[in-house]
Amino acid sequence: MIVELADTTTNEINKKIIGIREEGGALTLGRVLTLVITPDCEETLESAIEAANFASREHPCRVIVALAGDRSAAPRLDAELRVGRDAGAGEVVVLRLSGELADHADSVVLPFLLPDTPVVAWWPATAPPVPSEDPLGRLAIRRITDATLAEDPLEAIKSRLPGYAPGDTDIAWSRVTYWRALLASAIDEPPHEPIEKAVVSGLKSEPALDIMAGWLASRIDGEVIRAVGTLKVELHRASEMITLSRPQDGLTATLSRTSRPVALVPLARRDVPDCLAEELRRLDADEIYREALTGIEKVVYR
Repeated sequence: MIVELADTTTNEINKKIIGIREEGGALTLGRVLTLVITPDCEETLESAIEAANFASREHPCRVIVALAGDRSAAPRLDAELRVGRDAGAGEVVVLRLSGELADHADSVVLPFLLPDTPVVAWWPATAPPVPSEDPLGRLAIRRITDATLAEDPLEAIKSRLPGYAPGDTDIAWSRVTYWRALLASAIDEPPHEPIEKAVVSGLKSEPALDIMAGWLASRIDGEVIRAVGTLKVELHRASEMITLSRPQDGLTATLSRTSRPVALVPLARRDVPDCLAEELRRLDADEIYREALTGIEKVVYR
């Protein structure tokens, strides 16, 4: 169910939420967090809500979407309330802000935050240079960005380090969670030799590979190379080479090691809903993510 409220106020929106709650039950019961989304356009808005609805089935939450409109227009607040099948396992409050309100999204969002629950802020496209200093970012203990959709993905993921604060993370980081797990597992097996060199190859426009290269650079003493080409990671040891590769649009990866049988493992590209659900599982600081950002500076690009 979608309820539209045109040219309204925060009080009227809250009254309507209470009315819907009384008619359909206590929607906020069992909510574990409030997710605040800041899309940059209508197209991003719908895909972000779809991802949030998917994630809410694992993390029941209230989703608040703040979309800035025409800043030169008269101040105006339009809202949509989505519940039931249009809102996953929670409720969605869409706020369209025009005029001066577009520059004060934090003040408009504040009345809709659930009491005594943590706040997570997510920028599904364009993100502020320092998320923790953004007005909406100050409300959150966890701040999620996504360098993948940036005009310059590499520069975007590199820029996360100067503006980093505990609680920051990026969707590009969770895209390679399974890659990191498979590589770490392979390294833990004999012969237990140090990694002398690593090569991370793939699309130039994929920041997930840049941060994976940074993760490797933060973990090994050898050279880490970021190349453009076939999607793969190579780890070179004195007596063996470990290679994890996958067709760019494939679902199955190949894990090969010198003098050992080749293994096939499921490793499809992770989509945004799956990555968002993972990021909502932890609300503390991700120190390994910060170290991976630091490691990008050591990566050699070819």
